[in-house]
Amino acid sequence: MAELLHIKNAKIVTRDGILEGKALLCRDGVIEDVLPDATFEGYRVLDAKGNYLSAGFVDVHVHGGGGADFMDAGEDTYKKAVGAHLRHGTTSLCPTTLAAPTEHLRRAVRAYNAACDDPEVAPYLLGMHFEGPYLSAEQAGAQKPENIRVFTPAEYKELYALAKGRIARWSVAPELAGAAEFASFAKERGIALSIAHSNADFDTVVGAFSLGYKHATHFYSGMSSVSRHKGFRVAGVVEAGYYLEDMDVEIIADGCHLPPSLLKLILKSKGVAHVSLITDAMRAAGQDVTESYLGSSEDPLPVVIEDGVAKLLSREAFGGSIATTDRLLRTMLGIGVPLCDAVTMLTENPVRMLGIGEKIGRIARGYKADLCLFDEDVQIKAVIKGGRQVV
Repeated sequence: MAELLHIKNAKIVTRDGILEGKALLCRDGVIEDVLPDATFEGYRVLDAKGNYLSAGFVDVHVHGGGGADFMDAGEDTYKKAVGAHLRHGTTSLCPTTLAAPTEHLRRAVRAYNAACDDPEVAPYLLGMHFEGPYLSAEQAGAQKPENIRVFTPAEYKELYALAKGRIARWSVAPELAGAAEFASFAKERGIALSIAHSNADFDTVVGAFSLGYKHATHFYSGMSSVSRHKGFRVAGVVEAGYYLEDMDVEIIADGCHLPPSLLKLILKSKGVAHVSLITDAMRAAGQDVTESYLGSSEDPLPVVIEDGVAKLLSREAFGGSIATTDRLLRTMLGIGVPLCDAVTMLTENPVRMLGIGEKIGRIARGYKADLCLFDEDVQIKAVIKGGRQVV
């Protein structure tokens, strides 16, 4: 017996505009059609009551939430973190690692493999995102310097094999020795390459782009910009990100990591098509706490939670985000970005950036019925995963 769902009275958000007076029909977890609203025999009806309906939000850079971090070894880690973000509209995500000892990374991979065998969480997973450990010590940010290292072929080959091909993206510093060889390894295996925690100069980034480093991780955070060397100005990763028209950038649109002026500059320069919104959330996302830590309990980096963000104990720098995807959407709307554009950056763009070919992130015939219903203030009213209401 087919599972049939009819969503009515919704303002359907697409990249091309908002559709009203339409019915969204789903069959067996897939969008069947968008038609003029009517009565459809045999369909279960969900009345959207005039709220907005978009594709489910996609977060391709998230470390945890709900008190759990994807570096943890706990049996309930994935249920806690996925559940915390699901309540805020995230229907697909890439669990993200930190720079850590090799054994801790092995453990994170084993935990991901186990989650892929759990029918409760597996549908929400798009593949792992390794952030490091091949990063620049000069741009460590909230990564522990002692866990940062140069490209180690034996290590990354082992981790890939252990992950059974389930690594979707890898964020590294392309100025490190071995970056070209790593690019070849990753491209052959369909891993999206991104530049992160990098102190590279402009020319190095341009060269890396030609090798396959097509993305910039949390743009502006943990990357070089214009600096002086013996009095002469040298451009960095940020300037190369603007210069390379086809380079995609992801931004932490929590209202803290980037001020409105930079959010507007990024959008004006890169265009909606090359920007993805990410939370970069750590374990405190979705919690009401004042203290927390990055990474696992065995290798913690303590932070304080205040002013809507995680800060290092010195309070001289941020130590991670506590954002959820609905907050990202509110931030972009707050600076005047049209709803359709903001939703595109939170749904369709991240999927295209990964290059995984999954039919998610759009409201279109044949796409998975992963959907989010929210009001004018982006308060989540319902979340649908594979045609079933889960929130």
